[in-house]
Amino acid sequence: MARVLELAEPRRSPFPEAGLAWGWEIPTLTALTLLILSFGLVTLYSASAFQAQRAGLPDTYFVLRQATGGTLGLMAMVLCARMPYQVWKSLAWPLLGLTWFLLMLVVLPGTQAIAPEVNGARRWLRLGVSFQPSELAKITMIVWSAALCIRKAPQFQRLSRGLAPFLVVWAALLLPVLLQPDLSTAAVIGMLGAVVVFAGGARVGHFLFLGLLGAPVLLAQLRVGFRWERLLAFLNPADHADGAGFQVLQSLIAVGSGGLTGLGFGEGRQKFGFLPEAQNDFIFAMVGEEWGLLGVSFLTVLYLSLVAVGFRVASRAPDLFGRLLAIGFSSFIAIHAFLHMAVGLALVPPTGLPLPLVSYGRTNLIVTLMGLGILLSVARGCQEVDERPCQGTGEIDLLWEKAQVGSAGGRFAALKWFFGYGSRPLAGGSRG
Repeated sequence: MARVLELAEPRRSPFPEAGLAWGWEIPTLTALTLLILSFGLVTLYSASAFQAQRAGLPDTYFVLRQATGGTLGLMAMVLCARMPYQVWKSLAWPLLGLTWFLLMLVVLPGTQAIAPEVNGARRWLRLGVSFQPSELAKITMIVWSAALCIRKAPQFQRLSRGLAPFLVVWAALLLPVLLQPDLSTAAVIGMLGAVVVFAGGARVGHFLFLGLLGAPVLLAQLRVGFRWERLLAFLNPADHADGAGFQVLQSLIAVGSGGLTGLGFGEGRQKFGFLPEAQNDFIFAMVGEEWGLLGVSFLTVLYLSLVAVGFRVASRAPDLFGRLLAIGFSSFIAIHAFLHMAVGLALVPPTGLPLPLVSYGRTNLIVTLMGLGILLSVARGCQEVDERPCQGTGEIDLLWEKAQVGSAGGRFAALKWFFGYGSRPLAGGSRG
Protein backbone atom coordinates (compact mmCIF):
# COMPACT_ATOMS: atom_id res chain seq x y z
CA MET A 1 0.00 0.00 0.00
CA ALA A 2 1.42 3.36 -1.05
CA ARG A 3 2.44 5.59 1.81
CA VAL A 4 0.56 8.89 1.99
CA LEU A 5 2.66 11.94 2.76
CA GLU A 6 1.25 14.81 4.73
CA LEU A 7 2.58 18.05 3.36
CA ALA A 8 3.26 21.08 5.49
CA GLU A 9 1.28 24.19 4.66
CA PRO A 10 3.27 26.29 2.14
CA ARG A 11 4.60 29.54 3.57
CA ARG A 12 4.14 32.80 1.73
CA SER A 13 7.44 34.54 1.06
CA PRO A 14 8.08 37.47 3.41
CA PHE A 15 9.47 39.44 0.46
CA PRO A 16 7.19 41.83 -1.42
CA GLU A 17 5.85 41.04 -4.88
CA ALA A 18 8.48 41.84 -7.53
CA GLY A 19 6.12 42.26 -10.46
CA LEU A 20 6.93 38.83 -11.89
CA ALA A 21 6.27 36.59 -8.88
CA TRP A 22 6.76 36.21 -5.15
CA GLY A 23 10.06 35.38 -3.48
CA TRP A 24 13.58 36.75 -3.27
CA GLU A 25 15.21 34.87 -6.17
CA ILE A 26 13.57 36.95 -8.91
CA PRO A 27 14.39 40.43 -7.52
CA THR A 28 17.89 39.22 -6.64
CA LEU A 29 18.55 37.89 -10.15
CA THR A 30 17.16 41.10 -11.64
CA ALA A 31 19.21 43.35 -9.36
CA LEU A 32 22.44 41.43 -10.01
CA THR A 33 21.84 41.55 -13.76
CA LEU A 34 21.23 45.31 -13.77
CA LEU A 35 24.21 45.92 -11.49
CA ILE A 36 26.63 43.97 -13.71
CA LEU A 37 25.19 45.57 -16.84
CA SER A 38 25.60 49.08 -15.39
CA PHE A 39 29.14 48.33 -14.25
CA GLY A 40 29.84 46.99 -17.73
CA LEU A 41 28.65 50.14 -19.49
CA VAL A 42 30.82 52.33 -17.27
CA THR A 43 33.86 50.12 -17.83
CA LEU A 44 33.18 49.86 -21.56
CA TYR A 45 33.15 53.63 -21.97
CA SER A 46 36.56 53.94 -20.35
CA ALA A 47 37.99 51.02 -22.36
CA SER A 48 36.59 52.07 -25.75
CA ALA A 49 36.66 55.89 -25.82
CA PHE A 50 40.23 56.07 -27.17
CA GLN A 51 39.58 53.40 -29.80
CA ALA A 52 36.52 55.30 -31.02
CA GLN A 53 38.34 58.63 -31.20
CA ARG A 54 41.28 57.08 -33.04
CA ALA A 55 38.80 55.85 -35.66
CA GLY A 56 37.38 59.36 -36.02
CA LEU A 57 34.19 58.53 -34.07
CA PRO A 58 32.65 60.11 -30.96
CA ASP A 59 34.10 58.82 -27.70
CA THR A 60 30.64 57.45 -26.78
CA TYR A 61 30.27 55.46 -30.01
CA PHE A 62 30.78 51.99 -28.56
CA VAL A 63 28.98 52.56 -25.27
CA LEU A 64 25.89 54.02 -26.98
CA ARG A 65 25.70 51.04 -29.34
CA GLN A 66 26.07 48.73 -26.36
CA ALA A 67 23.36 50.62 -24.48
CA THR A 68 21.06 50.15 -27.48
CA GLY A 69 21.76 46.43 -27.41
CA GLY A 70 21.20 46.42 -23.66
CA THR A 71 17.81 48.08 -24.06
CA LEU A 72 16.73 45.50 -26.64
CA GLY A 73 18.15 42.76 -24.46
CA LEU A 74 16.26 43.93 -21.38
CA MET A 75 13.05 43.98 -23.40
CA ALA A 76 13.77 40.41 -24.54
CA MET A 77 14.58 39.43 -20.94
CA VAL A 78 11.23 40.74 -19.66
CA LEU A 79 9.40 38.96 -22.50
CA CYS A 80 11.17 35.65 -21.78
CA ALA A 81 10.61 36.07 -18.03
CA ARG A 82 6.87 36.56 -18.44
CA MET A 83 6.52 33.72 -20.95
CA PRO A 84 6.04 30.27 -19.31
CA TYR A 85 9.30 28.41 -19.74
CA GLN A 86 7.43 25.25 -20.83
CA VAL A 87 6.79 27.01 -24.16
CA TRP A 88 10.45 26.52 -25.04
CA LYS A 89 9.92 22.75 -25.05
CA SER A 90 7.63 23.04 -28.09
CA LEU A 91 9.96 25.59 -29.69
CA ALA A 92 13.07 23.40 -29.36
CA TRP A 93 12.98 21.79 -32.82
CA PRO A 94 11.90 24.92 -34.76
CA LEU A 95 14.62 26.89 -32.96
CA LEU A 96 17.16 24.21 -33.85
CA GLY A 97 16.17 24.33 -37.53
CA LEU A 98 16.32 28.14 -37.65
CA THR A 99 19.72 28.27 -35.94
CA TRP A 100 21.21 25.62 -38.23
CA PHE A 101 19.92 27.47 -41.30
CA LEU A 102 21.46 30.76 -40.15
CA LEU A 103 24.77 29.06 -39.32
CA MET A 104 24.90 27.49 -42.77
CA LEU A 105 24.20 30.87 -44.40
CA VAL A 106 27.36 32.17 -42.77
CA VAL A 107 29.71 29.53 -44.22
CA LEU A 108 28.13 28.53 -47.55
CA PRO A 109 29.96 29.59 -50.72
CA GLY A 110 28.26 32.45 -52.52
CA THR A 111 26.92 34.15 -49.39
CA GLN A 112 29.83 36.54 -48.91
CA ALA A 113 27.54 39.49 -49.63
CA ILE A 114 25.60 38.88 -46.43
CA ALA A 115 28.35 37.01 -44.54
CA PRO A 116 31.63 38.81 -45.33
CA GLU A 117 34.99 37.68 -44.06
CA VAL A 118 36.31 39.80 -41.19
CA ASN A 119 39.80 39.22 -39.76
CA GLY A 120 40.07 35.88 -41.53
CA ALA A 121 36.73 34.47 -40.32
CA ARG A 122 33.10 34.55 -41.42
CA ARG A 123 30.98 34.86 -38.27
CA TRP A 124 28.51 37.65 -38.97
CA LEU A 125 25.29 37.86 -40.93
CA ARG A 126 24.34 41.28 -42.26
CA LEU A 127 20.62 41.29 -43.01
CA GLY A 128 19.84 44.93 -42.35
CA VAL A 129 21.44 44.47 -38.94
CA SER A 130 24.61 42.54 -38.09
CA PHE A 131 24.45 39.59 -35.71
CA GLN A 132 26.27 36.35 -34.92
CA PRO A 133 24.18 33.19 -35.35
CA SER A 134 26.71 31.29 -33.22
CA GLU A 135 25.48 33.26 -30.20
CA LEU A 136 21.92 32.13 -30.84
CA ALA A 137 23.28 28.57 -31.05
CA LYS A 138 24.12 28.75 -27.33
CA ILE A 139 20.46 29.24 -26.38
CA THR A 140 19.44 26.61 -28.93
CA MET A 141 21.86 24.06 -27.51
CA ILE A 142 20.53 24.48 -23.97
CA VAL A 143 16.84 24.49 -24.90
CA TRP A 144 17.00 21.61 -27.37
CA SER A 145 19.20 19.40 -25.15
CA ALA A 146 16.90 19.99 -22.16
CA ALA A 147 13.81 19.17 -24.22
CA LEU A 148 15.27 15.94 -25.60
CA CYS A 149 16.51 14.92 -22.15
CA ILE A 150 12.87 14.60 -21.07
CA ARG A 151 12.30 11.96 -23.74
CA LYS A 152 15.67 10.23 -23.61
CA ALA A 153 16.17 10.08 -19.83
CA PRO A 154 15.05 6.42 -19.50
CA GLN A 155 17.55 5.41 -22.21
CA PHE A 156 20.68 7.11 -20.91
CA GLN A 157 22.08 3.81 -19.67
CA ARG A 158 22.79 2.84 -23.30
CA LEU A 159 25.12 4.91 -25.43
CA SER A 160 23.44 4.06 -28.73
CA ARG A 161 19.96 5.07 -27.60
CA GLY A 162 20.81 7.66 -24.97
CA LEU A 163 23.72 9.94 -25.80
CA ALA A 164 24.23 9.06 -29.49
CA PRO A 165 21.15 10.97 -30.81
CA PHE A 166 22.42 14.09 -29.04
CA LEU A 167 25.83 13.73 -30.67
CA VAL A 168 24.35 13.60 -34.18
CA VAL A 169 22.47 16.88 -33.74
CA TRP A 170 25.31 18.51 -31.81
CA ALA A 171 27.69 17.69 -34.67
CA ALA A 172 25.32 19.27 -37.20
CA LEU A 173 25.14 22.41 -35.06
CA LEU A 174 28.86 22.64 -34.28
CA LEU A 175 30.27 21.87 -37.73
CA PRO A 176 29.32 25.24 -39.32
CA VAL A 177 30.72 27.05 -36.26
CA LEU A 178 34.03 25.21 -36.70
CA LEU A 179 34.04 26.12 -40.39
CA GLN A 180 33.81 29.86 -39.65
CA PRO A 181 36.34 29.10 -37.96
CA ASP A 182 35.53 29.63 -34.26
CA LEU A 183 36.84 26.79 -32.12
CA SER A 184 36.32 28.61 -28.81
CA THR A 185 32.62 29.27 -29.41
CA ALA A 186 32.11 25.72 -30.70
CA ALA A 187 33.75 24.38 -27.54
CA VAL A 188 31.51 26.50 -25.31
CA ILE A 189 28.37 25.42 -27.19
CA GLY A 190 29.42 21.79 -26.82
CA MET A 191 30.15 22.28 -23.11
CA LEU A 192 26.69 23.75 -22.53
CA GLY A 193 25.05 20.77 -24.19
CA ALA A 194 27.20 18.34 -22.21
CA VAL A 195 26.36 20.07 -18.91
CA VAL A 196 22.62 19.86 -19.58
CA VAL A 197 22.73 16.21 -20.64
CA PHE A 198 24.97 15.23 -17.73
CA ALA A 199 22.58 16.95 -15.34
CA GLY A 200 19.75 15.05 -17.03
CA GLY A 201 21.29 11.69 -16.11
CA ALA A 202 23.82 10.76 -18.82
CA ARG A 203 26.58 8.43 -17.66
CA VAL A 204 30.03 9.77 -16.86
CA GLY A 205 31.63 6.76 -18.52
CA HIS A 206 30.02 7.63 -21.85
CA PHE A 207 31.47 11.16 -21.72
CA LEU A 208 34.93 9.79 -20.89
CA PHE A 209 34.74 7.31 -23.75
CA LEU A 210 33.67 9.98 -26.22
CA GLY A 211 36.35 12.31 -24.88
CA LEU A 212 39.02 9.74 -25.70
CA LEU A 213 37.60 9.34 -29.20
CA GLY A 214 37.46 13.10 -29.76
CA ALA A 215 40.92 13.90 -28.36
CA PRO A 216 42.76 13.33 -31.70
CA VAL A 217 40.27 15.60 -33.49
CA LEU A 218 40.74 18.34 -30.90
CA LEU A 219 44.51 18.04 -31.11
CA ALA A 220 44.35 18.33 -34.90
CA GLN A 221 42.27 21.50 -34.55
CA LEU A 222 44.70 22.97 -32.03
CA ARG A 223 47.65 22.40 -34.35
CA VAL A 224 46.13 24.65 -37.00
CA GLY A 225 48.37 27.70 -37.63
CA PHE A 226 47.32 30.56 -35.36
CA ARG A 227 45.86 28.26 -32.68
CA TRP A 228 49.15 26.43 -32.25
CA GLU A 229 50.99 29.76 -32.06
CA ARG A 230 48.59 30.96 -29.35
CA LEU A 231 49.11 27.75 -27.40
CA LEU A 232 52.90 28.06 -27.56
CA ALA A 233 52.68 31.73 -26.61
CA PHE A 234 50.50 30.84 -23.64
CA LEU A 235 53.08 28.37 -22.38
CA ASN A 236 55.88 30.95 -22.65
CA PRO A 237 54.58 34.42 -23.57
CA ALA A 238 57.97 36.11 -23.07
CA ASP A 239 59.40 34.21 -26.04
CA HIS A 240 56.58 35.51 -28.25
CA ALA A 241 56.36 39.07 -26.92
CA ASP A 242 56.20 40.57 -30.41
CA GLY A 243 53.74 38.01 -31.74
CA ALA A 244 51.08 35.74 -30.29
CA GLY A 245 52.20 36.46 -26.71
CA PHE A 246 51.74 40.22 -27.00
CA GLN A 247 48.13 40.29 -25.82
CA VAL A 248 48.83 38.01 -22.86
CA LEU A 249 51.77 40.11 -21.64
CA GLN A 250 49.87 43.38 -22.02
CA SER A 251 46.93 41.91 -20.13
CA LEU A 252 49.17 40.88 -17.25
CA ILE A 253 50.76 44.34 -17.22
CA ALA A 254 47.30 45.91 -17.04
CA VAL A 255 46.12 43.69 -14.20
CA GLY A 256 49.39 44.08 -12.29
CA SER A 257 49.37 47.86 -12.66
CA GLY A 258 46.06 48.16 -10.85
CA GLY A 259 47.32 47.10 -7.45
CA LEU A 260 44.76 47.06 -4.66
CA THR A 261 42.53 49.98 -5.59
CA GLY A 262 43.38 50.56 -9.26
CA LEU A 263 44.61 53.60 -11.16
CA GLY A 264 41.17 55.17 -11.19
CA PHE A 265 38.33 55.41 -13.67
CA GLY A 266 39.62 56.45 -17.09
CA GLU A 267 43.25 56.41 -15.92
CA GLY A 268 44.24 53.05 -17.42
CA ARG A 269 47.15 53.19 -19.87
CA GLN A 270 47.05 49.83 -21.67
CA LYS A 271 43.96 50.84 -23.68
CA PHE A 272 46.05 53.45 -25.55
CA GLY A 273 47.04 51.01 -28.27
CA PHE A 274 48.95 48.55 -26.08
CA LEU A 275 46.15 46.06 -25.36
CA PRO A 276 44.25 45.03 -28.50
CA GLU A 277 40.49 44.53 -28.15
CA ALA A 278 40.46 46.17 -24.73
CA GLN A 279 36.70 46.73 -25.04
CA ASN A 280 35.76 43.06 -25.48
CA ASP A 281 38.30 40.20 -25.42
CA PHE A 282 40.39 41.74 -22.62
CA ILE A 283 38.00 44.04 -20.80
CA PHE A 284 38.64 42.13 -17.56
CA ALA A 285 42.24 43.34 -17.71
CA MET A 286 40.90 46.91 -17.91
CA VAL A 287 38.80 46.27 -14.80
CA GLY A 288 41.93 45.11 -13.00
CA GLU A 289 43.95 48.14 -14.13
CA GLU A 290 41.43 50.85 -13.33
CA TRP A 291 39.54 49.29 -10.39
CA GLY A 292 42.29 47.13 -8.91
CA LEU A 293 41.92 44.00 -6.82
CA LEU A 294 38.88 45.47 -5.07
CA GLY A 295 37.08 46.01 -8.37
CA VAL A 296 37.99 42.56 -9.64
CA SER A 297 36.79 41.00 -6.39
CA PHE A 298 33.55 42.99 -6.53
CA LEU A 299 32.82 41.84 -10.09
CA THR A 300 33.72 38.24 -9.25
CA VAL A 301 31.36 38.24 -6.27
CA LEU A 302 28.57 39.55 -8.50
CA TYR A 303 29.06 36.71 -10.96
CA LEU A 304 29.32 34.09 -8.22
CA SER A 305 26.13 35.41 -6.65
CA LEU A 306 24.31 35.36 -9.99
CA VAL A 307 25.37 31.77 -10.66
CA ALA A 308 24.58 30.67 -7.09
CA VAL A 309 21.05 32.06 -7.26
CA GLY A 310 20.65 30.45 -10.67
CA PHE A 311 21.55 27.04 -9.27
CA ARG A 312 19.22 27.62 -6.36
CA VAL A 313 16.45 28.20 -8.88
CA ALA A 314 17.47 24.94 -10.57
CA SER A 315 17.28 23.05 -7.30
CA ARG A 316 13.74 24.36 -6.72
CA ALA A 317 12.41 23.96 -10.26
CA PRO A 318 8.96 22.30 -10.40
CA ASP A 319 9.93 19.86 -13.19
CA LEU A 320 12.95 18.34 -14.91
CA PHE A 321 12.77 20.62 -17.94
CA GLY A 322 12.85 23.75 -15.80
CA ARG A 323 15.69 22.30 -13.74
CA LEU A 324 17.79 21.63 -16.84
CA LEU A 325 17.09 25.08 -18.30
CA ALA A 326 18.17 26.76 -15.07
CA ILE A 327 21.33 24.66 -14.90
CA GLY A 328 22.12 25.39 -18.54
CA PHE A 329 21.75 29.17 -18.35
CA SER A 330 23.52 29.39 -14.98
CA SER A 331 26.39 27.44 -16.55
CA PHE A 332 26.26 29.81 -19.54
CA ILE A 333 27.19 32.71 -17.24
CA ALA A 334 29.70 30.70 -15.23
CA ILE A 335 31.61 29.28 -18.24
CA HIS A 336 31.87 32.60 -20.06
CA ALA A 337 32.88 34.57 -16.96
CA PHE A 338 35.45 32.01 -15.77
CA LEU A 339 37.11 31.57 -19.16
CA HIS A 340 37.25 35.29 -19.87
CA MET A 341 38.78 36.06 -16.48
CA ALA A 342 41.19 33.14 -16.86
CA VAL A 343 42.38 34.55 -20.20
CA GLY A 344 42.97 37.96 -18.61
CA LEU A 345 45.09 36.31 -15.92
CA ALA A 346 46.97 34.12 -18.44
CA LEU A 347 45.56 30.94 -16.90
CA VAL A 348 44.24 29.67 -20.25
CA PRO A 349 45.15 30.58 -23.86
CA PRO A 350 43.23 33.50 -25.43
CA THR A 351 39.76 32.38 -26.47
CA GLY A 352 38.01 35.53 -27.67
CA LEU A 353 35.03 34.84 -25.40
CA PRO A 354 33.21 37.91 -24.03
CA LEU A 355 32.69 38.74 -20.38
CA PRO A 356 28.91 38.43 -19.85
CA LEU A 357 27.06 41.79 -19.67
CA VAL A 358 30.36 43.68 -19.72
CA SER A 359 32.27 43.08 -22.99
CA TYR A 360 31.30 44.98 -26.10
CA GLY A 361 29.07 42.94 -28.41
CA ARG A 362 25.36 43.46 -28.87
CA THR A 363 24.51 39.97 -30.09
CA ASN A 364 26.09 38.32 -27.07
CA LEU A 365 24.51 40.90 -24.76
CA ILE A 366 21.01 40.29 -26.11
CA VAL A 367 21.44 36.50 -26.01
CA THR A 368 22.78 36.66 -22.44
CA LEU A 369 19.82 38.74 -21.28
CA MET A 370 17.41 36.37 -23.06
CA GLY A 371 18.99 33.47 -21.20
CA LEU A 372 18.62 35.30 -17.90
CA GLY A 373 14.98 35.96 -18.82
CA ILE A 374 14.38 32.23 -19.25
CA LEU A 375 16.08 31.67 -15.89
CA LEU A 376 13.70 34.22 -14.37
CA SER A 377 10.79 32.35 -15.96
CA VAL A 378 11.89 29.15 -14.23
CA ALA A 379 12.17 31.08 -10.96
CA ARG A 380 8.68 32.40 -11.53
CA GLY A 381 7.46 28.83 -12.02
CA CYS A 382 9.09 27.86 -8.70
CA GLN A 383 7.26 30.63 -6.88
CA GLU A 384 3.93 29.82 -8.54
CA VAL A 385 4.25 26.24 -7.30
CA ASP A 386 5.09 27.56 -3.84
CA GLU A 387 1.96 29.72 -3.92
CA ARG A 388 -0.42 26.88 -4.85
CA PRO A 389 -1.93 24.99 -1.92
CA CYS A 390 -1.29 21.25 -1.69
CA GLN A 391 1.92 21.56 -3.70
CA GLY A 392 4.70 21.94 -1.21
CA THR A 393 8.22 20.66 -1.39
CA GLY A 394 7.19 17.06 -0.86
CA GLU A 395 5.15 16.93 -4.07
CA ILE A 396 8.01 18.47 -6.04
CA ASP A 397 10.32 15.82 -4.64
CA LEU A 398 7.91 13.10 -5.76
CA LEU A 399 7.69 14.57 -9.27
CA TRP A 400 11.46 14.71 -9.46
CA GLU A 401 11.83 11.13 -8.28
CA LYS A 402 9.54 10.01 -11.09
CA ALA A 403 11.59 11.92 -13.65
CA GLN A 404 15.08 11.03 -12.52
CA VAL A 405 17.03 8.11 -13.95
CA GLY A 406 20.14 6.37 -12.64
CA SER A 407 22.32 8.67 -10.58
CA ALA A 408 20.89 11.96 -11.88
CA GLY A 409 19.09 12.68 -8.63
CA GLY A 410 22.21 12.01 -6.60
CA ARG A 411 24.04 14.73 -8.48
CA PHE A 412 21.62 17.27 -7.02
CA ALA A 413 21.74 16.06 -3.42
CA ALA A 414 24.34 18.69 -2.57
CA LEU A 415 22.42 21.36 -4.48
CA LYS A 416 19.19 20.56 -2.63
CA TRP A 417 20.97 20.97 0.69
CA PHE A 418 23.34 23.86 -0.12
CA PHE A 419 20.84 26.11 -1.90
CA GLY A 420 18.01 25.46 0.48
CA TYR A 421 15.77 23.28 -1.70
CA GLY A 422 13.19 21.61 0.47
CA SER A 423 13.62 24.11 3.28
CA ARG A 424 9.96 23.68 4.22
CA PRO A 425 9.89 20.39 6.14
CA LEU A 426 7.26 17.75 5.62
CA ALA A 427 4.74 17.48 8.39
CA GLY A 428 5.62 14.52 10.49
CA GLY A 429 9.34 14.73 9.78
CA SER A 430 11.20 12.47 7.35
CA ARG A 431 9.78 11.09 4.14
CA GLY A 432 11.00 7.69 5.18
